[in-house]
Amino acid sequence: MFIQAITRTRLLPATLLLALTAGCAFTEPVVRPELELPAQWAEGASTVAAPIHDTWWQDFGSARLDALIDEALRSAPDLRIQGERVVQAELALRQAGASLFPALNLSGGSGSRNVDGNESSSTDLDLGASYELDLWGRIAAGVDASRASLAATRFDHDAARLSISASVATTWFQALALQQRVDIARQNLTTAEHVLRVVQARYDNGAASALELSQQRSTVLNQRKAIEPLEVQLRQTRSALAILLGRNPQASFATDEQLAALQVPAIEAGLPSALLLRRPDLAASEARLAAAAANIAAARAALLPGISLSAGAGVGSAALLSLADTTRTLSISASVLQKIFDGGRLRAEVDIQRSRQRELVETHRRTILVALKEVEDALANATRDANQEGVQREILTEAQRSLRLAELRYREGADSLLGVLDAQRALFSAQDQLAQLRLARLNDAVNLYKALGGGWSAAAPSTLARPSPG
Repeated sequence: MFIQAITRTRLLPATLLLALTAGCAFTEPVVRPELELPAQWAEGASTVAAPIHDTWWQDFGSARLDALIDEALRSAPDLRIQGERVVQAELALRQAGASLFPALNLSGGSGSRNVDGNESSSTDLDLGASYELDLWGRIAAGVDASRASLAATRFDHDAARLSISASVATTWFQALALQQRVDIARQNLTTAEHVLRVVQARYDNGAASALELSQQRSTVLNQRKAIEPLEVQLRQTRSALAILLGRNPQASFATDEQLAALQVPAIEAGLPSALLLRRPDLAASEARLAAAAANIAAARAALLPGISLSAGAGVGSAALLSLADTTRTLSISASVLQKIFDGGRLRAEVDIQRSRQRELVETHRRTILVALKEVEDALANATRDANQEGVQREILTEAQRSLRLAELRYREGADSLLGVLDAQRALFSAQDQLAQLRLARLNDAVNLYKALGGGWSAAAPSTLARPSPG
């Protein structure tokens, strides 16, 4: 009965005050940068954007890569860290929303005392309720800010998911390229040793000089020396990949996949204006602008007086640990608090939040400009490296032919060993550069996928599987 009476008494003035002050809550518009987007990409990409699916890495035709990225999305430490930040943001929103409800406190106690031989006992049980009327929308604005921050954190998680996928792909491609370069270096060593045997035979028969023999021995030694740095770099790349996946750095990986077997997908970039809806980092930046506007509204509302309602009910008894023959109390109060002087602290808070908003607007502008540049660079690199790879294949074909002819002419005594040495160096370089260009083309495709936001879009639901905070 006491609780019902308190509730009715408390809700009546609250309802009247809310009705009288309806529409008084502060609101702030979300400020966005004024930025004119280009009509099309400078690199001449198609204006038709083919949809990119969430599992864009499958376009490379690598079953091993598919398995690695699936593993990373399940257990990558960086992604789990970002997932916990989402949980913290969800709890912060719950915490902010709790201020919209009344607070209830229950207290009780019992004791006895003896003064000059007179013993007295008492037992008390009290229930108190307090509620702050959000007349100016300060608490609601704080909830809006927390909600926008939660959205930004979820978008950050989506951006981290995209970044992890891209990092696993490029690291795996680099490992395959290094493995191929090690294989090429070993093949070149075999070729150099074959030529050395030819020179040794000619030297034994008096047809080659000691200088020619020494030069070819130097070539063999240089080829042997070139293998070890590549092998070390390969081991370091694999350990970096293991860290991305959450494995021990000493973990091993299957080596049955070849770089040349991977496909380089064709990607349509679409229009620059569509980029704003395709990247989670831009969506996160936009959400932070909304949070900044809500924080300004909360800071402005804090300048105005606050009204709090409180009620209490209690029972007491003169008996120890007993509520028999109780006395009952009931109290209802309302209070108004207005700061008269705080040294300008509250007004400074408003100015701080406005400065923070201007900072975020410029940060958002820079994020958009960087995103546009990333797409332009990825498009340019993809076109350049595709052309370079085509030319390099022709160079490799000619280098192979030159080495065969140079070795044949040397066997016949028509040319000196110098021609063979030059042909060997040209072939070794052409093979290694072709492997690096193939790697560059694969990385260009990954970078373009990442710059376009992968398969993410602002209209798509978050890919986060939210863990339970309990």
